[in-house]
Amino acid sequence: MIRHATVEVQGLPIFYREAGDPANPTLVLLHGFPSSSAMFRDLMADLAGSYHLIAPDHVGFGQSAAPSVEEFGYSFDKLTEITLDLLDRLGVDRFALYIHDYGAPIGLRIASRHPERVSAIISQSGNAYMEGFTPFWEVLFAHAKDRATHEPAVRELLTLEATRWQHTHGVPAGLLERVSPDTWVLDQAYLDRPGNKEIQLQLFWDYQFNLDGYPAFQEYFRTHRPPVLVAWGQNDEIFGADGARAYARDLPDAEIHLLDAGHFALETHGVEIAALIRDFLGRKLS
Repeated sequence: MIRHATVEVQGLPIFYREAGDPANPTLVLLHGFPSSSAMFRDLMADLAGSYHLIAPDHVGFGQSAAPSVEEFGYSFDKLTEITLDLLDRLGVDRFALYIHDYGAPIGLRIASRHPERVSAIISQSGNAYMEGFTPFWEVLFAHAKDRATHEPAVRELLTLEATRWQHTHGVPAGLLERVSPDTWVLDQAYLDRPGNKEIQLQLFWDYQFNLDGYPAFQEYFRTHRPPVLVAWGQNDEIFGADGARAYARDLPDAEIHLLDAGHFALETHGVEIAALIRDFLGRKLS
């Protein structure tokens, strides 16, 4: 059974999903753009018999607070701080991390700053290397240098067409029937809330500073050698498969699996990813 709750963190209501017995090892699932913890609901149900699972909605996403950009300083540093405060509030001291998209710079900040708290890392299109960036990012990096000029083009990434593409690109034709339209309709409903596009534009701009953290993330890998499982859509046109392979440079023991999927691999390969996780964590957390 998945439980749904909201707690106050730094004066803001933060929503999270929870499943499983807290006496079991904890896995914290950090979603990406433009999604929410809803992307993990099937995976949580699958793993709840063996693990304690917590999946929060970041500020500005899902059911968590979404104050305006005038009221809240949206940055990945701030989202990391709130995530840590939430885990402290819930009494979760040690945990494995599942990182996807935006969840990667948040989760890897946590891991590199608090290595003693992180037992393992599972990366699904959770980029930590320059090799992972694809042509998709050209307009976003241009926007980072000149917001006014490139904002109209970047706003196109916030449309229903773009959100549907995020969920369906890279999916083999025979597997498209596995992708529920509910996924992109729900994500778009959150994006279309008043003021939310301005939130997303601010986070698009702030993403450039995540790259400054890559040397620290990679040094963390080399120094602490966390157990890492990579389950990545090989057809992902947002974070390319080279980003998955790059983990092996600093983590030669990383277990890297490239799936015949796109950016949201859980939608088409959820059963396979759950099996990989059970095997991986079963060995690494025993």
